[in-house]
Parts: sequence; C-alpha cells; structure tokens
Amino acid sequence: MPDVKRRPCRVALAGFGTVGQSVARLLQQTPEDVDLVAVLNRRVAGKRVDWLDGRVRWTESIDDLLAADVDVFVELIGGRDPAETWMTMALARGISVVTANKQVIAHEGPSLRALAAARGCQLRFEGSVAGGVPVIRAIESGLASDTLTQVAGILNGTCNYILTRMEADGAGFDTALKEAQGLGFAEADPSQDIDGGDARAKLAILALVAFGIQAPAEAIAARSIACVTPLDFQYANRLHCTIRQVARATSAGTPGTLTAAVGPSLVPLTSPLARVQGSENLVTVKGQFGGETSFGGRGAGGDPTAVAVVSDILAIARGARPPSTAPFRRVEHVSAAFATPYYVRFTVSDRPGIIAALAAVFAAHGINIDAILQEPGFPADRRPFVVSLDAAPSEVLETALAEIGALDFHVVPPFAMPVLL
Repeated sequence: MPDVKRRPCRVALAGFGTVGQSVARLLQQTPEDVDLVAVLNRRVAGKRVDWLDGRVRWTESIDDLLAADVDVFVELIGGRDPAETWMTMALARGISVVTANKQVIAHEGPSLRALAAARGCQLRFEGSVAGGVPVIRAIESGLASDTLTQVAGILNGTCNYILTRMEADGAGFDTALKEAQGLGFAEADPSQDIDGGDARAKLAILALVAFGIQAPAEAIAARSIACVTPLDFQYANRLHCTIRQVARATSAGTPGTLTAAVGPSLVPLTSPLARVQGSENLVTVKGQFGGETSFGGRGAGGDPTAVAVVSDILAIARGARPPSTAPFRRVEHVSAAFATPYYVRFTVSDRPGIIAALAAVFAAHGINIDAILQEPGFPADRRPFVVSLDAAPSEVLETALAEIGALDFHVVPPFAMPVLL
C-alpha cells in the first residue's frame, strides 16, 4: 500500500523582527515539512517582504492569525503581555506553541505546559535559553535518566561580550557597552542584561527543566556587572582567574529547595567558563551519576535563536512527542547562600590602620584572609587594593561588608565577587 503523504505543518508567526525574519528564512528551506501561512506584526504594512511566498497572510490581528487553520503558533514578540495571552489562546484551541520568550516561560511555563497536555498539543521553548545551544532538549531528553544537582553557566551574550572586551584590551565598561550596542548585542536600555535580569529568567527556566522546581525569576539574587573595572581584571589575573557573569543554581541540599544567583564572578583560567568569548554562551550541568556535561555555542543574535525555534517547529512537524516531566514543585523563596572564596576590592583614602580594621571585622565574623594584593602607582586619596578571602557563606560576608562599609576611609563602596573553584 503506497504511503500517504502527510500535509506540511502549517505555521503562524507572531513577530517579524530580527529573530522572526531569520525563522521565516529557515522555514523556506524545509518546504516538505512546514508551510508558513501567516505573519502577525504591528504596523504590518511596513514589514512585508518580497522574499516570502505571496500566499502568506499578513495581519495585525491575533484572532485572524489563529483562525488561519494553523498547527503551530510561533511567538517571537517578547515580553509577558500580550505574549502570554496569545500563547494561552493558541493552546486552548489545540494549537502547539513554539516560543523564545524567557519571561513567559520563567513565570508560567508549567501552567502553559499543563494546558498544552490537556488540549493534546505541545509547548516548546528551546530558544528561550542560550540561543542556538540545545541545552533544554539535552536536559529533558539526553539527561533524563540522571538526577541533576547543579546548573551553571554564561547565559547572557551581551555581558560576556562586554567582559571579554574589557579583558582583552583593557577597555572601560562604558566603552565596551557602547561597542556591544553598536553591534546589536545590547539594547538602548541594557539594564536587563548588565543587571542580571535576563540571565536570572533563563536560570529560572533551567531550574525548571533540570530540577523540576518553579521559582519566580525575581526571587533569584542578581548583581550588576557595571562595577567591574579593567583593574579588576588585572587583580583577577594575578589570582590566575578572569571575570564572567555567571548564573548558577543547585538543588543538592534539602529536597525541593533552590539555591541560585547571578552576577560577576572570578573563574579560574583553567575553567571552560574562562574560554567563552564574545557573545557565546556555555551551560554546564552536573548530575549525580553522569557527572559534569557542558553545552556551548552562539548565544546571541537572530540566527542562533532561529535555529532553536525552527528545530522545535520541525520536532512537532515530524511527530516528536513532548518530553515527559514530573510534577513541578513551586517555591517562593530562593536562597543565595553559596559558600565560596571571595574577592573584595576596596578603594580608600589611605592612612595607617586600614588593613588592621578590615582584619578585625573579618575575624569577628569568622572569615579568614587569604591574601592582600595592591598595584603600585595610585594616589593616596584614592588607593585601590584587593583582599582575597577563604570560603565563607555569602550572608556572613554581606554582614561583614555592611559593617566595613560604615568605616570612614572608603572612597567607593567595597566591591565583592565570588571565586568559583
């Protein structure tokens, strides 16, 4: 009996920006599997292009889009509203959803997946974390038999570009940021990137798929990279380290609890994290049985994210079943209490007794000083130096630094970064 040819999967696309256009171009290369039938965008008349099939319906109405007899709705408009509403509308109609929207998935991923399961369709979101790096699929499928205890990595290409530029050429933070904006890696308002909001939403998604723990992204502690200076890279190098924005989470303690944080950290030069350059991303997953596994690649830009999005579309079009997941445990509190060595930079108006005063406070809190580093040539009224500390709980260090910060010799507030071993 001859095979009956299956009709192409009918795809509707919401959002025709950088990623949306890359998705549309990739879909044109798979005509036997998928058929792009509709595109939604604001001011759609100015978005029309002549390189798409003339049969594609262009619209500004979500109702019109979802009425186009579609199998997969691709959401690429970003933000929570109206993206979350549109995804819910599509799933409620039994239309599978593919998205790269980290904010919606971080906050409502489990409820949307439950809706998809109830309606017999799928929700896939590979493009929401690490661009074209297939880390979500690897965790949900390739590592499904392991008990995962930790995820960590570089999840924001903008921050990594800025920090690697500072590392390579001694560029100041503002200079490196302007370059990132000029290249399209950073938005005009880069605060979500540099202050850690973008990375912590992605970390919340990784905690969801790796540990089955749903935590509000805003409950994850995040620190800005804006305080990092070229001088910090000099001191870090003396400690055989460099600096990266690192997101990390662990569930290795009490079952159902999450410890997570995002921020600039010192990483040893021998670490895979130290070798991640430019806008690349790297995610490392640690399992109870399989040990440590790393996934790396291009993490920013339209094309890498489009590869992840179209891969999700093709998985649905080719009949792949959604990954089976255990029930999610929701937590409202996320601990940031990692115990690690620390790097602390002080900038002071120099005078006798400063080191003794710092040592007294650290000793009172049970924190041991490992080394004191000071580059020569700075004026006495603005003299920077670094204290490296043995491992200490983060909340103990914060208490000690609050006490130290009240002393009267500081020119700028003390700046601390964990040292990841």
